Amino acid sequence: MNRRDEIAANLAEVERAIANACAEASRSRDEITLIAVTKTFPVEDVQILYDLGIRNFGENRDQEGSAKAPALPSDVIWHFQGHIQSKKIKSIVQWAQWIHSVDDLEHAKKIAERSPGHRVLVQVDLEKSSGEKRGGVQLPDLPTFIQNLGNVDLDLRGLMSVAPLGINPSDAFLDLERVFQEMRRAYPALTNLSAGMSGDFVEAIAHGATHIRIGSSILGKRPPLI
Repeated sequence: MNRRDEIAANLAEVERAIANACAEASRSRDEITLIAVTKTFPVEDVQILYDLGIRNFGENRDQEGSAKAPALPSDVIWHFQGHIQSKKIKSIVQWAQWIHSVDDLEHAKKIAERSPGHRVLVQVDLEKSSGEKRGGVQLPDLPTFIQNLGNVDLDLRGLMSVAPLGINPSDAFLDLERVFQEMRRAYPALTNLSAGMSGDFVEAIAHGATHIRIGSSILGKRPPLI
């Protein structure tokens, strides 16, 4: 099996799983944006996915996204979902139309300075213990953080989170869904929920995710970082 056939078969399997998850949750497939996470994979794989109909791609590192984005057609939508470094913001806003990982007010202000009205999501920390932290605003701080973002010239679209390691993702995403609905009642413009990766996107869809970020289930085992 060549690389294109391998990716096409994996993508078809993921699409079947998405369709089944949507049916279980009484949701339309059209409600879900599939973001193909291409970190560490070559631009040739991204081009294969483009030819297969994918238009949303995610990257965690600016050095990869800034190199791949110019190689793809202009109708591609790029999502930055990694840890934000101040020195990288100038570059990130040039290639990524969405930034999923805003969790620092100073970073938000710098994004707005470089790209007023940029589309962003606030990353939420769902970790309740002292375990591994993946970044994000802690739940008790979220209302104040979002209120403060109202004074920053950004297009805040919703929330993003990663299920903590070692717990049932359904429990984590249930907490996220509750918080998301609370924020939506206060801020109706927050309509996007980015949650779910290769190992837990079915649970994320069940709890209201609108954007799922799938890498290894489509592209296979990741090459090592260089």
